[in-house]
Amino acid sequence: MSSAPYPRLLRTPGAAGFFLTATVGRVGIAMTGLGIVWLVHGRTGSYASAGLVSGGFAVAEALVGPQLARLIDHFGQTRVLPPLLLAHAAAVATLLALVAGDSPPGLMTAGGVLVGATIPQLGALSAARWVALLGEQRPAELPSAFSLESLGNAVGYLAGPTLVSALGANGHPALGTVLAAALVVTGGGLLAAQHRTAPTPLTSPPEAAERSRAGRSLLRPAFTALIGLNLAIGVFFGAVQVSVTAFAVEHHAAAATAPIFAASNCAGLLAGWLYGVRRWRATPQRQLAVATAVLALGGLLLPTAGSPLALGSVIVFTGAAIPPVLVLLSVLAESTVHRAVLTQAFTWLNSASAAGSAGAAALSGRAVDAFGATGGFALAAAGTTGMAVLAVGFCLWGGGEGRVAGGGG
Repeated sequence: MSSAPYPRLLRTPGAAGFFLTATVGRVGIAMTGLGIVWLVHGRTGSYASAGLVSGGFAVAEALVGPQLARLIDHFGQTRVLPPLLLAHAAAVATLLALVAGDSPPGLMTAGGVLVGATIPQLGALSAARWVALLGEQRPAELPSAFSLESLGNAVGYLAGPTLVSALGANGHPALGTVLAAALVVTGGGLLAAQHRTAPTPLTSPPEAAERSRAGRSLLRPAFTALIGLNLAIGVFFGAVQVSVTAFAVEHHAAAATAPIFAASNCAGLLAGWLYGVRRWRATPQRQLAVATAVLALGGLLLPTAGSPLALGSVIVFTGAAIPPVLVLLSVLAESTVHRAVLTQAFTWLNSASAAGSAGAAALSGRAVDAFGATGGFALAAAGTTGMAVLAVGFCLWGGGEGRVAGGGG
């Protein structure tokens, strides 16, 4: 085993350019939601207002993101990204002005909605470029490429929240939001400038003739199942975030929360790297069934943890199982839908995960209030168990094995 697949992928002409610039933008995306919390709370002193504004951002991002992806698939990344990035910069400036002017919570929430409705999903755009670059000639390398994407996401969500929290805690919450927008606009702008690796849009014949057939591939049962799988893993994410914090507080070890999550993220980085350097003989469907079964086992162990150390061990175990699951969901999406709507497909998967996470965060909060941290962990276990059952059914049914004409290479 060696890490050779990653250097080989990045030596592909144009690949390092779009991957690294998209990763810069992903750090900014990872900062934005938490940055809004710091910004609004720092000005108003109200977590309720901060949660309302950040919630508006998250809902708009999840609902509008797939529609923006549809425009990008239709007109192309290089044409849609520049005006979208300008709109995002204007939306962030509007939110900053509303917060600085002590506007009512409703107006600030509207500003948060504008920010969420204009933020580009750079991870989906980068993944679509890998398919355009490798799909025809080197399809066997796509799992490694998606593993590299998962590493980029993990780095973004390690660095981004840490950076914005440091700025907020030191009295500079507005600077965190400005820096997040600057990274999104810079990374997205540099990505848009790279025309050579951009996927071909559906704006000229004969591609336009396939538009209807491409869109229908998003309605296939196999892709619907992938949406359900992402929704389930989102439930796990949302429930764990709330429940781990509640568990630590219950055991008078609130300071253990950050190390637990950091250890889980590091385990995920290592597992994602190791998964991507191997060529696996089993089909992606079977791999997904195994990976989700491992994640379900970890989920079922969560309510049994009796100490922060025991909980940390289980969270590290589940953290290591997550990257292969996410990579396999991307691989199966690529083989299930028409290539012309891949940006939409990847964005829908992200939106489903975000929706599951948001809903679970709210439900697990109630469960924790009623039953303690164990109640929240029970919800997380339900999410992983449901995901494993769906993945096994997906494997037995053979979903995603047949490629759509014009789809993945």
